[in-house]
Amino acid sequence: MSTITVHPVESKKLAGTPQNAAVNTGSHFDSRIPTHQQLLYGFGDFGNGFMFDLGQAYLTKFWIDVVGIGPSTVAAIFSLTKIWDAFMDPIAGSIIDGRKSGPRGKFRPVMMISAVLLGIMTVVTFYMPSGLNMSQKVIYAFAAYMIWGLIYSFTNAPYGSLASVMSRNPQDRSLMATARQVGSVGAQFICGVAFVPLMLVMSGGKANDHGYLITTAIFAAIGVAMFAICYFGTKENVTVHRDPNAKVLDFKTYAKVVFTNGPLGAIVLMTLFTISAMNTNNAMMIFYAQYNLHNVGLTPILNFFNMGCAIIGVFMIPTLVKHFGQRKVLVTSFAIGVSANLINFLLPDNVITFTIFVSIGYAALAIPNGITWNMVSNAIDYGEWNTGMRREAITYAAFNFSRKLAQSLAAIISAGVLAATGYVAGHADASALQGIRSVMTLYPAVALLCAGLIIFFLYRLSDERFKEVAIDLDNGCWKNGKIGETNALKK
Repeated sequence: MSTITVHPVESKKLAGTPQNAAVNTGSHFDSRIPTHQQLLYGFGDFGNGFMFDLGQAYLTKFWIDVVGIGPSTVAAIFSLTKIWDAFMDPIAGSIIDGRKSGPRGKFRPVMMISAVLLGIMTVVTFYMPSGLNMSQKVIYAFAAYMIWGLIYSFTNAPYGSLASVMSRNPQDRSLMATARQVGSVGAQFICGVAFVPLMLVMSGGKANDHGYLITTAIFAAIGVAMFAICYFGTKENVTVHRDPNAKVLDFKTYAKVVFTNGPLGAIVLMTLFTISAMNTNNAMMIFYAQYNLHNVGLTPILNFFNMGCAIIGVFMIPTLVKHFGQRKVLVTSFAIGVSANLINFLLPDNVITFTIFVSIGYAALAIPNGITWNMVSNAIDYGEWNTGMRREAITYAAFNFSRKLAQSLAAIISAGVLAATGYVAGHADASALQGIRSVMTLYPAVALLCAGLIIFFLYRLSDERFKEVAIDLDNGCWKNGKIGETNALKK
């Protein structure tokens, strides 16, 4: 799955409903779910942020400065484990798709059990046993993070798939996407503002392994509790017309599900750039504050402003999308993000100007990331309409594949630049300072430019076309017949 071929949505009108389709009278497209379910769905990503975002922001710093692993080795650990995770996602998706729905639904039980295990492994990744030599430390870090990533696949795939069976109504999905992104950015905000001060308190004023471990355990426990709120507060409300004869997918049919889904392909390519931009920002913020701005204590202050602005931006998503549509909002946000990051790159290091433009850039990035969750649910429905087979977890796994590759790319860029510019723990010379600055500002500008071009030229599933897809699915039909009677994968 090294390349994605994006097929534009057929130019013909999608409402060419099969002859055997019934007239839609009780569409999930029109039905709304209770507001509390929309809001509580976002607690899943709130909990996720206390474990996933914690590692993206501080694990590099922990391994290099506290454990003593070299930057190039840390880059290798991150990149190799993320590539491993990316290939585990389709396996996790296939297993989850093959699971029968039970009293608690198809996705929620897997999500909750995995979330508990993920909390445990988050603590394990921020722990290094005493008495190990450097080779043993590297092996431990590599193994712990690999296991963490595998469990994360079984947590995130069912959570992401859950939205597609909670509601098919565009307003519901928009609000759930907003709730999810608010939860994600909210967790980043708390981690960004509270983690370093709490860790320093637990360390007695100087960062050490004990402080990292205790603080991580607190954050992981909060994360699991937030997943529990999501688990008990949501339901799988959409009646899905599944093929009763559906088999576990082999690679050939998996590829057909994924590579014939044009909207999914565009989302995958866009995400490769947006997530790598976000993760380089998160990983390098503490380095930028300590060395370029000469005060590591500025980290929570910088995070307070940029995450705060991001939260404001996310709350604007429903209004912006309602008035301008997804595509225009995405392209405009990317243009703003590119401009803000370029300005920060060109200006000399300064606390005030950096804070202003990094906050604008992060808000401009948070808006597309929030809209993406809605787009993925739509892509799941489009894939079913296009093939006659519904594969929520597999489709979400393909999307998550791009996120893992993006995280690997961000790790290679972040830790790789530190290694290439001669950074050593506790000291950054002029070359390292320029490297940190470039990763913090220039790379996100280039990445967001690429993401904007992808959406502008390749994403073709408009709101009007999606409505036609949804009505067909509510009537148990795909584009060429009745679901369950025939499908594209049997051809």
